[in-house]
Amino acid sequence: MSEENERITLARWEPDDEKFWESEGKQIAQKNLWISIPNLLLGFSVWIYWGMVAKYIQKLHFGTDGELFDFTFMNNGQGYEDAAYRALLFTLPAVAGLSGATLRIPNSFMIAICGGRNVKFMTTFLLILPALGAGIALQNQSTPFYIFIILAGLSGVGGGAFASSMSNISFFFPKKQQGLALGLNAGLGNLGVSVMQFLIPWVITFRMFGGLSGEPYEYMSGGSPVQIWIQNAGLVWVPILSIFMVMAFLFMNNLPFHKVGSTAKAVSKYIWLTLLGFAGAVVGIVLLIIPWGGFPMLIKTFLVMLAAILVTLAAMKYLTPGEISESLDDQFAIFKEKHNWVMTYLYVMTFGSFIGYANAFPKLIDDVFGVYRVGELAGEPTGMSSAAYIWIGAGVGALIRPVGGWLSDKVGGARVTHWDTIIMIGSTIAAGYIVSVAMVSPEPQQYFVPFLLTFILLFATTGIGNGSTFRMIGVIFDKDQRGPVLGWTSAIAAYGAYLIPKIFATQIKAGTPQYALYGFAGYYLTCLVVNWWFYARKNAEVPC
Repeated sequence: MSEENERITLARWEPDDEKFWESEGKQIAQKNLWISIPNLLLGFSVWIYWGMVAKYIQKLHFGTDGELFDFTFMNNGQGYEDAAYRALLFTLPAVAGLSGATLRIPNSFMIAICGGRNVKFMTTFLLILPALGAGIALQNQSTPFYIFIILAGLSGVGGGAFASSMSNISFFFPKKQQGLALGLNAGLGNLGVSVMQFLIPWVITFRMFGGLSGEPYEYMSGGSPVQIWIQNAGLVWVPILSIFMVMAFLFMNNLPFHKVGSTAKAVSKYIWLTLLGFAGAVVGIVLLIIPWGGFPMLIKTFLVMLAAILVTLAAMKYLTPGEISESLDDQFAIFKEKHNWVMTYLYVMTFGSFIGYANAFPKLIDDVFGVYRVGELAGEPTGMSSAAYIWIGAGVGALIRPVGGWLSDKVGGARVTHWDTIIMIGSTIAAGYIVSVAMVSPEPQQYFVPFLLTFILLFATTGIGNGSTFRMIGVIFDKDQRGPVLGWTSAIAAYGAYLIPKIFATQIKAGTPQYALYGFAGYYLTCLVVNWWFYARKNAEVPC
């Protein structure tokens, strides 16, 4: 073994051996965890900031005399009506969500093939490209919309990182500490959404990078001109990403039972698997933005997702070199496990809801409460600003996730998931009712506080459920299957970042966003039954 590999790849790793854990394992595991967390946090920030970018593009559009950026290629050279324009801008977070979820599929299996340290620093390196690209593209008000679609697709690298990060951390900790360790990595990583939603409204208010920030945009608010540098929403992440990329490269470790070879070899395998993921993402994105078939929008939305998944799995199965293919075949054994599919269904409810609501929330608030949507007042601004509130829900959901893992370690993941789901159902129905009232009110902003409080509760339940369901996976599956199952379930759940914005876009265009929330509540009810039957009831098949 080369000197480089001796430093990077650990010679021994047995976290369930208490003597080994206390003497040296704990310190190494903690080091990798606390470097993993900020890298994952940045991945979420760059992946999900397209909801914020869309929000400010919309604000500039309605606050100026003409359209900024060129959207016409999406509509045969024609402009958009107000409702159609609002629905169109949901394309950006939806594309990022679709790409990030699809890239989680290869990331689910990367750790054993490429090594945790190699995957982490390469992921953070690749995220610099869409962050810098967005900072440049947003400086030119004639930039075609398809450039933003490409950049949103590239940002999916940050979403894909979750699967590999969680799989990696699961190998570092003993089974009895899985709930808390995975909860910290995921919860503080998820906090990147809230950090981003808090940071961007501030950094766009001044020329943060001097001349590199370019010229400001100006719009009218309350009869007065306001200047913003929306391009800073991308640029602000570039120096931070660079710092933590170097930390991952220098201080994280690969594990001895992952035969990854040299760094150069591992990086080449990482790039190849990432390209296969992008192949599926590109197919899905093209199907998303071009007209095809005569299907209702909801069915088309799911068909796009299915196409992206199948293309990615087929590419991984048939377009990988022999060495990679053998490792993938071993890990693909999880697809024969019934409980892999059951836990995937449940994790979509928790993380899929968290990331989907976080992706759609900034623009949803503006669409329901920021403009009048009824009668002759449609399109007139209410004067309400959402920037001070949008980060709270995702922040609560992220910070409370470790609590869900810790509580599940104490009383059982299935029990926590059961009661958490009941509260999810109630809060979603309540949010839908508040939206339905606000949509027909001439002063919708009077309903904003109860809506916000209800959604904060909903975000909190998604966070607790994220922790409890991942703890269930840690108990149900053995070491060899745990990592791939964690990665796969997180991959499919991440499609919530695509599905929820698309479903809201359809209902916003129809003027009935509350129907989306009622539909989500119906799905949560089925999850309540599934969790009770397999895991939570007396004499359950796998009590956990």
